Amino acid sequence: QVQLLESGGGSVEAGGSLRLSCVISGNTNSRVCMGWFRQAPGKEREAVAAIHTGGSSFYARSVKGRFTISQDRANSMVYLQMNGLNPEDTAIYYCTAARSLPCWPMSDYNYWGQGTQVTVSS
Repeated sequence: QVQLLESGGGSVEAGGSLRLSCVISGNTNSRVCMGWFRQAPGKEREAVAAIHTGGSSFYARSVKGRFTISQDRANSMVYLQMNGLNPEDTAIYYCTAARSLPCWPMSDYNYWGQGTQVTVSS
């Protein structure tokens, strides 16, 4: 089993930055992909970014060039650096992990965190 715990959410003004963190515990060897989803009120869940344990990363078009996903495998951490935030980025962000490929599209992720709220004001 794998447990995920996010942190780093909060409220910022448009143009600001936040860095989300996710710590992975349990059987960390059982995952090959890590990623982030988000869900805004009244909207469907959206895949944001993913990273393979080998380092390849993937992004949604809406965040590419603004967000960066990274990992610290030694400490079982994954991060999402979010720059140039705008109100459309307001959502609950969920850390997630997959046992198998593909990492992208994010269609088969098995483990989920509880989510962290990101609010961007105009």
